[in-house]
Amino acid sequence: MKKIKIIISTIVVSALLISCAPQGEKKETEKETQKEVKTEVPALNILSQAEKDDGWVMLFDGITTKGWRGYGNENFPEKGWKVEDGTLHVMGSGKGEAGGGGDIITEKMYGNFELSLEWKVSEGGNSGIFYLVQEKPGQPIWKSAPEMQILDNAKHPDAKLGVEGNRAAGSLYDLIPGDFNVVNPAGEWNIVRVMVYKGTVVHWVNDKNVLEY
Repeated sequence: MKKIKIIISTIVVSALLISCAPQGEKKETEKETQKEVKTEVPALNILSQAEKDDGWVMLFDGITTKGWRGYGNENFPEKGWKVEDGTLHVMGSGKGEAGGGGDIITEKMYGNFELSLEWKVSEGGNSGIFYLVQEKPGQPIWKSAPEMQILDNAKHPDAKLGVEGNRAAGSLYDLIPGDFNVVNPAGEWNIVRVMVYKGTVVHWVNDKNVLEY
């Protein structure tokens, strides 16, 4: 079973949240967010010898987008994504969704695997981790791939929609709820894992098994 590791900084700005704040508050929030991103970034991705021996494969080197491409595209998006301070950022569009870069996927395909990554989201942010992706012409990624939700549970409305929290961070989006209480708030890192093995899938958030199917 392949073990794969990545660190992502997910920055998706909620236009609704920003539009509700006075201009002075918006500027101050932007300054605080920029400062936070600069001071809390994890170290560049490096696999230890023990991790290599255990079968881990690094998906993101903290410097380039090597090994990644756009969904439905042979190349990596020219906009909407950037590598900065050892993290991979998806840029907000100001409309509550990801920027113009669209979704990205690994160049290699994996069957049985354990995916380990760290993410954090801006206030009101919304994103996701798709796995077992099947590219189908003319169809968006969410039609063929399950999604582990990335969300600011406190300030994005999706957290309270769906059924019993199945749209909150860590959930199998719109299907199976995770554990609302183990997710760190916007601006803080969350360590998550997704294991796919012989038809069983498990989601972990901050070292807690939050769902299995």
